[in-house]
Amino acid sequence: MASSSSLIRISGLPFSSSPENKISRTVQFSKSELFGSTVCANSRKPISVRRSPAAFVVSPKAVSDSSSSTTCLDPDASTSVLGIILGGGAGTRLYPLTKKRAKPAVPLGANYRLIDIPVSNCLNSNISKIYVLTQFNSASLNRHLSRAYTSNMGGYKNEGFVEVLAAQQSPENPNWFQGTADAVRQYLWLFEEHDVLEYLILAGDHLYRMDYEKFIQAHRETEADITVAALPMDEERATAFGLMKIDDEGRITEFAEKPKGEELKAMKVDTTILGLNEARAKEMPYIASMGIYVFSKDVMLNLLQGKFPAANDFGSEVIPGATSLGMRFSQVQAYLYDGYWEDIGTIEAFYNANLGITKKPLPDFSFYDRSSPIYTQPRYLPPSKMLNADVTDSVIGEGCVIKSCKIHHSVVGLRSCISEGAIIEDTLLMGADYYETDADKRLLAAKGGVPIGIGKNSHIKRAIIDKNARIGDDVKIINSENVQEAARETEGYFIKSGIVTVIKDALIPSGTII
Repeated sequence: MASSSSLIRISGLPFSSSPENKISRTVQFSKSELFGSTVCANSRKPISVRRSPAAFVVSPKAVSDSSSSTTCLDPDASTSVLGIILGGGAGTRLYPLTKKRAKPAVPLGANYRLIDIPVSNCLNSNISKIYVLTQFNSASLNRHLSRAYTSNMGGYKNEGFVEVLAAQQSPENPNWFQGTADAVRQYLWLFEEHDVLEYLILAGDHLYRMDYEKFIQAHRETEADITVAALPMDEERATAFGLMKIDDEGRITEFAEKPKGEELKAMKVDTTILGLNEARAKEMPYIASMGIYVFSKDVMLNLLQGKFPAANDFGSEVIPGATSLGMRFSQVQAYLYDGYWEDIGTIEAFYNANLGITKKPLPDFSFYDRSSPIYTQPRYLPPSKMLNADVTDSVIGEGCVIKSCKIHHSVVGLRSCISEGAIIEDTLLMGADYYETDADKRLLAAKGGVPIGIGKNSHIKRAIIDKNARIGDDVKIINSENVQEAARETEGYFIKSGIVTVIKDALIPSGTII
């Protein structure tokens, strides 16, 4: 079969380009050893899948990002890969959720925080050396990571860790982090100390499930210097991403960061090369970078210290720069990710991603995957208690007390207290950091105060209620006038994209109408 057609390779997903093989796609291996569904790659003898005439023929899924296959990296990922999670900037687009916390510490899916996603993906991919870089409001992030991962990351001969690296000033560099690449550059002195082959660069505000071992295997097999995770993208969202063009072997030949107008149109490609059918390829004519990269260690050091010492950002400077250097200096490869992925950078995206876990019959993103669980801080909370409550199409976190109310298509966070007669629709309640005692509540009542939680007969629709918010009785948060944007910080809320967001620790007095 190999002699009768040319082979197109997109990192882990090779496709035959001959007309007669458009339906039945094959993949070639030259030096991989195949044991059933396991692909074992020896990195000390670099594997080249594009130059060998002899080949095994197996399913493309053997090296794609799917749960049906496993990898066997040598050296093992736990010893040869360093995970670096970028905490992002100030998170202004997620404000007010980032008013008192770093973006990766924003609560997610009733029980979790955003940082749990990349950390869990690392742990499930056998990557146990993980740094998290941040510089804004990092107290709650530090606290969560120390409680969630410190006690179970070590072990004999497996010196795993999850550590936060905050921006700091030094005599050599008096500035804070200026961007993603600058953040990594400022800590290269520390990363260099680790005897690893690759650096895995991740973002702290994405929702997805990915096997990084397959990603790294593809990087080693193609002998790439940099491998960029990519996915097909529609025109409406394409302007928010770095877009790329690739050749028939999956090498990135052109890269444009967040192009617009004519520059955007110039980046349009035939995405059937990624395996999409013609209809879907027409809907998604762009190849977008996910902001997830594998760098060979020496290449990272050379690019950040030698070739681009002043570059601040990976997406807009380092990756395009490395691509423009060409094959002589660096090989930049694409790796197709074919699954759910969401960049949670705005209030609307965050809201939709959370409500997406209530979707029937299958959610956009599932936390119920036994083979790749999402880890978080153990809180030892009691089961949630629902008394005469009508709950439909919703997710309820731990330790909630829900009394005689109606909840529909909502996510209710841990320790939430919802009183009698309340109606919660299309809403994300983040819950609370602590319970108030009966004595606390009696004292509040005597002073005319409002306890943490949702008061009696309140109606909340299409809203985000941040932690420890105090919503009084007979409150209506329904945005009946369909206001799209409003900043009412002194009154305890914002409206962005028509979604009302109540600030953490805010007080909404009884009878208020928003």
